[in-house]
Amino acid sequence: MKLLSEINSPEDLRKLSENQLPDLARELRRFIIDVVSVKEGHLGASLGVIELTIALHYVFNTPEDRLIWDVGHQAYGHKILTGRRDQFDSIRQKEGLSGFPKRDESIFDAFGTGHASTSISALLGMALAARLSGAPNREHIAVIGDASIAGGMAFEALNHAGVAEANLLVILNDNAIGIDPSVGALKTFLNRKKQGMPGEGNLFESLNLNYSGPVDGHDLPAVLQELKRLKGKPGPRLLHLITTKGKGLRQAEENQVTYHAPGRFDKTTGELIRGEKDKEIGPKYQDIFGHTLVALAAQNPKIVGITPAMPTGSSMKFMMDAFPDRAFDVGIAEQHAVTLAAGMACEGLIPYCAIYSTFLQRGYDQVIHDVALQNLPVIFCLDRAGLVGKDGATHHGVFDIAYLRCIPNITVMAPMNGVELRNMLYTAQREARGPMAIRYPRGYSDHPDWEHPFETIPLGKARKLKSGNRIAILSFGTLGQEVTRALDRVDTPEAFGHFDFRFAKPLDTDMLKEIASRYERIVTLEDGCLSGGFGSAVLEYISDKGYAIPVSRLGIAEDFISHGSPQELYREQGLDTEGLIRSLNGF
Repeated sequence: MKLLSEINSPEDLRKLSENQLPDLARELRRFIIDVVSVKEGHLGASLGVIELTIALHYVFNTPEDRLIWDVGHQAYGHKILTGRRDQFDSIRQKEGLSGFPKRDESIFDAFGTGHASTSISALLGMALAARLSGAPNREHIAVIGDASIAGGMAFEALNHAGVAEANLLVILNDNAIGIDPSVGALKTFLNRKKQGMPGEGNLFESLNLNYSGPVDGHDLPAVLQELKRLKGKPGPRLLHLITTKGKGLRQAEENQVTYHAPGRFDKTTGELIRGEKDKEIGPKYQDIFGHTLVALAAQNPKIVGITPAMPTGSSMKFMMDAFPDRAFDVGIAEQHAVTLAAGMACEGLIPYCAIYSTFLQRGYDQVIHDVALQNLPVIFCLDRAGLVGKDGATHHGVFDIAYLRCIPNITVMAPMNGVELRNMLYTAQREARGPMAIRYPRGYSDHPDWEHPFETIPLGKARKLKSGNRIAILSFGTLGQEVTRALDRVDTPEAFGHFDFRFAKPLDTDMLKEIASRYERIVTLEDGCLSGGFGSAVLEYISDKGYAIPVSRLGIAEDFISHGSPQELYREQGLDTEGLIRSLNGF
C-alpha cells in the first residue's frame, strides 16, 4: 500500500502523476476487500467505482466542488481517500464510520444518503444556491446508478435540471444492477446505448442535458480525459459510464446479488464464510413471508406480489419463480408500487406489496390518497421493521407504527413469532376489507417448526399469554419473546401478566377494559418510536375512557438511532432481555 498509505486527503491524491493512479486503484481495491472481508458491508458497489472515485477527486476540487453519491453503497473508496483510511476498519461498527455518506462525519460528504434517487435533486439545489450566492464556477457532481436514476424523484430532478440554467454533472454509473438486476424500459434504452445501435434517440438529450458516453468506467485514462473535458462546461451534463459491479474480485463479478453485501468472506479466494448462523433457530422472517405467499398464491389465483427492487431482500423472489406472471419487481419506485397495488385491488386482485419499513415512508402519500382513502384491500408486508443494525439511521424501521396508525381504514399488526406471521398473511387475504399492514423484523425467527396448518387470527384481538396479579405487560411484535424470557428471571414473576396484542390498530378494547379493571399498572413494549406508536394508542384509550391506571411505555427513544449490531442497539435502548428485567424489577 505504498501509495494509499500516503494519501490522507484529495490534496495528497492530486500530487500523484496520472501514471501512478492505476497502481493506486489496485491498492484501494485490495484495501476495501481486506477490510470488508472481516468487518462486512457493501462490497460490490464500491469495487465497481474505484477508478471513477480516484478520477473524481483527482480532477475536481473537492470538497469545494460538491460531490454526492446516490444511495452511498459505492462510497467506501471515497471515504478512504478523504481522510478516513485509518478509521475504515470501523465501518458500520457501533460508534465507527457510517456505511453511507454522512454530513456530520466529513466535509467531503456533501449530502447524507442512504435511500436511492435523491442525489440529483440535492445537487440541483446546491447548484442553484451557488448561482444565487455568487459562486457560479463551483462544480456539482452526482454519481447515480442505472437502477436509482429510474426512480421517480431522479426523473423529476432531471426534468427540472434541463431548464434550470444551473451547472451540474450527473455521472450515470451503469452496471445493470442495483441490489438485484435492474428492470424496466430505461434498462432497455441504456443497453441500446451501450451497443451503439444506429438511429437510437437519446432520452437525456431530449431533456436538454449534454450527454456524453458511453465510456468504460474502468479505463482510468479515458475517465480522466472525459472528466477534464466536461469540467467547466456550463449547464447540465450527463456522463454515461459502463462499469462492472464487484470489479476485481471474481466471485463478486460473477454473483453480484450475493456480493452486494456478502458478509464475511475469504479475502484471498473470495469464498463466503458461513458460520453456525450465530445460534439462529428458525428461518428468516422474510423467507417465512416468501414461502407462505407462494403457498397462499397456489390456493388463491387472485393473489399477486409487488416489490420495489427488493425481490431477494424481501424473498418475493420465491413468488417470482413460482408464479412469474403474478409477481412484479417495479424497480426503485415505492410510490408507483403502492398505487400499482391500488389499481390491482380495484380490479379484484389481492396485492401483497412487500416493502421495507423505511422505504414505505417514500410512498406515504400514496398509502393515504390512493389506498386508504378508497379503502382498498392492499396488504403491505413491512420487512425490516424495528432496529435493523449496521445500515443505521436511514434504514431503521421505527416510524411505521406511528405513521400508519393515524390513517383511517388501515389495520396495523405485528406477529410475535414466525407462526403468527404465517397466520397473519393467511388471515389478510381472507378478511381484508381495506388496507392492512403486517410488520416484521430483519433476521431469524425462533421457531424452526413454523409451517403449521393455517389458522385465521381474529382481527383486532389480543391473546393472553400469562396471568399476573399486579402489572400487565402489553407487547406488540417479536419483542414479546424477550418479555417471555425476562419473566422467567424477574424478582416477582407472579406480579406480571403478559398479553400479545398483535394489533396496534384496531386495539383490542375489550381486553384493555379487562386489564384496566384487574391490574395496577400497564407496561407497553414495542420496537418502534414511542411518539405516536402502540404505547401511545394504549395511553390514548386509557385516558379517553377515564381509567385511573398508570401506563409506562417502553420502546425506541425519540432520536435517530445510529448504526451497530441489532443486539448492541436493542441493549442500548434497554429492550434486550437484561434491560427488560431491570425495567420490570423497577416497577
